[in-house]
Amino acid sequence: MLSDAERPIDDHRVRQAELAISLVLRIGVSVSVLVIASGLGLMMANHPEYISKLSYHAITRPGASFPHSLGALIHSLARGQGRGITVLGIGLLILTPVMRVAVSIFTFIYEQDPAFVIITTIVLAILIGSFFLGGAGG
Repeated sequence: MLSDAERPIDDHRVRQAELAISLVLRIGVSVSVLVIASGLGLMMANHPEYISKLSYHAITRPGASFPHSLGALIHSLARGQGRGITVLGIGLLILTPVMRVAVSIFTFIYEQDPAFVIITTIVLAILIGSFFLGGAGG
């Protein structure tokens, strides 16, 4: 059992860890929203027919070409295409909770909680593995 003298230090560490995790989530979501909005704005600027028809069927039709691989994404970004920027923003949004788990590992190290360091590291490995295995099915 912790003495009263040790408790404020632990409470301070927990609070710092919570703030770090909160910051990662806020920054990740904010940046991804800005990137997605930029990509959509660029798409609308380059394709005014999307706005004039007031229909998103041209963007969401089955044959619409959005980058589906890292190489295609890099190529689209290099050409300054709005669709590539939008996909990048969605990728950042997907990676935000993964970054939260990664930061959690460091916060548990900081809090000196080895059990949670091990558990969170396993969770991060599973998340990263799922990204690679998710594309294996075709």
